[in-house]
Formats: sequence, structure tokens, C-alpha cells
Amino acid sequence: MIKERAPRNQTLQVNENEIIEFKKRLLFPAGLPISEDLLTDKTICSDLFQTIDLLPDAFADLIIIDPPYNLSKDFSGMKFRQMNDNAYLDYLRSWFPQVVKKLKPNGSLYLCGDWKCTAALYTVMNENLSVINRITWQREKGKGAKTNWKNSMEDIWFGVKNPKDYYFDIDAVKVRRKVLAPYKQDGKPKDWEETPEGNFRMTHPSNFWDDLTVPYWSMPENTDHPTQKPEKLIAKLILASCPPEGIVFDPFLGSGTTSVVAKKLGRRYCGIEMNLEFCCWAEKRLEKATADKTIQGYEDGVFWERNSKSLKKSF
Repeated sequence: MIKERAPRNQTLQVNENEIIEFKKRLLFPAGLPISEDLLTDKTICSDLFQTIDLLPDAFADLIIIDPPYNLSKDFSGMKFRQMNDNAYLDYLRSWFPQVVKKLKPNGSLYLCGDWKCTAALYTVMNENLSVINRITWQREKGKGAKTNWKNSMEDIWFGVKNPKDYYFDIDAVKVRRKVLAPYKQDGKPKDWEETPEGNFRMTHPSNFWDDLTVPYWSMPENTDHPTQKPEKLIAKLILASCPPEGIVFDPFLGSGTTSVVAKKLGRRYCGIEMNLEFCCWAEKRLEKATADKTIQGYEDGVFWERNSKSLKKSF
């Protein structure tokens, strides 16, 4: 249902007529195997457990997984209940090996979580893949805690099938950082450049990311999904670990961020989401991405450090 919003609130909404139209674009499995041609550039509206075995093995160049964290959370009426650590690990084991089968031999997989479930995530990754790294990113959103440190970090585990053969494009994900103490050699900038907007250096990205903004009401990418990831975050994963025109698969698609960013960056996509409303949000975002391929914080092939551009264009 359409909600009354403030004029500057850009949170995406769909009306009843749009839901009818977007529903026609969705793929509803009928219990039969789904070919790669059929699933490519599609949103599959279904439960993961009922669908994963219908997909072909080894079709995805990159898999990005943002599963329910081990927290009690209401996803528009579909509730996930917190469980003990062993039960949550069993939950991951109930579907993760089947998802890994969908990854190409030289493919990569990223698995998202928070501090409470990160040990379980590492365990299930280590059982099924070679763990390459853990990315920690700053999630600067939410209220502070009165009797604990405010939780403002999340993890992404990076794993591959073959640690000697996997795609990784470091040049595509370098970060443009401000140079606060510019050093010159023979009167010329050393490893940095002067621009009208300031002095900058292109640097290799680390596994700690502090340049992200969690979607909020004034951003065009924002939806009412309770755990939406920033497009800029997903763009880093895709550019680094999926070749152009490769296939990105997200088995917990949510409001569609992974598919939308894949489309904007010239990759193919496939996602599974059981909530019909979320699927329709994804389809509307995909429709908008046909004309608008901007990603906040990423411009002209460069990831800008947060607030490193002019005040007119702050990230």
C-alpha cells in the first residue's frame, strides 16, 4: 500500500496496479528444473528450500548471500526467530551446501552477517569453500546502546571453490582518497594528483570499509526492507569478483539490491525471494535501473571515500 511520505522522502513504493504488472515478470517455479536461459535476469518468487535444487549446478560466477542474521526480525509478516548458536549453525548447514553447488569452479561467494553469527558463518564457509578473507564494514546507523558498545560493524566472509583459480579485479575497486599531507618529489606530486576538487590518491582497498552509507529515506535506492544493503557495498563485491556479463546469484534477494547493481554494472543476475512485495520492489528498481545506472558513492569508475567530494555531491 502507498504511504503518505514527506516531499523529500524518496523511499520506493509500489501501488496495487504496479504489483499486478510486476508479478507478471516474476518466475514462479512449478517443481520442474529451471534452465540457465530461463533464470537469467529473473527474480524467482519462491522459498529457497523448495527452489534451490531446481537450479542448474555451476551456473553462477558470483554468489552474494545476505541471509537472516541470528536475530528475531519481522520481514513484512515473515518472521525469523533468534535461536541458540548450534541451532543457527544447523540452519545454515540446511541450505548452504546446496547453494555452493550453483557456483562455477572458479567462482566466488560472499556471506554477510553480524558479530553474533559471524562464527557460524565462518564455520559453514570453511566446511564448503576455501575462506580467502573477512571484510568488515562500518554500518553507521541506529541508536546507541546504554549498557554496551553501539553495534556499528558487520562482516562479509569471502570464499572460493579454487584458491588457485578465481576471478578478482583489484583495479576495478580501488578507492579515491583525500591526501591530507601531500608529499612532492622534485616539485611534483608523488603517488597523488591535484584536481580542482582537492588532492587525491588511488589506493588498494583493504578488508575494512568505512566509506558506506546505509540507505535512508532521502536516497533513491531506499526501500522499506528492514535490512537493506547499500548499492555501493554490493557494487564493490560485483566489480571485484564477477567478470563483465557474468552471472550474479542472490538466494535471499530481499528488495533486489544485488540484481539491481548487477544490471547497472553490466552483469547478468538471478535472485530468489519468497516475499511477493519484496519481489515487486526489486522489479520496480530493475525497471528504473534501465535508464538510471548511477550508484551513490561510485562515479566514473571510482569509489569515492565518504564525504571526499564537494559539498554539492557528498557521499
